[in-house]
Amino acid sequence: MSSFFVAPLIVFLIFVAPLWLLLHYRSKRKVAHGLSSDELEQLKSLAERAESVQQRVKTLEKILDAEAPNWRRDHG
Repeated sequence: MSSFFVAPLIVFLIFVAPLWLLLHYRSKRKVAHGLSSDELEQLKSLAERAESVQQRVKTLEKILDAEAPNWRRDHG
């Protein structure tokens, strides 16, 4: 092997590979722990807002069905 390939290989093995492994396993450990309590609260809040928006859409669709029965056919 020429020194042209040895130097980058040594740099990779000494600096890049350990850092890469460290970051990889840190992210795996973080994923394994699941959501934090703050993230869980945020998720619950977003789920409640989504249900509220879904209910509003259903209400609006009922109003449109009563006032303009052909709106679904005309607007997809």
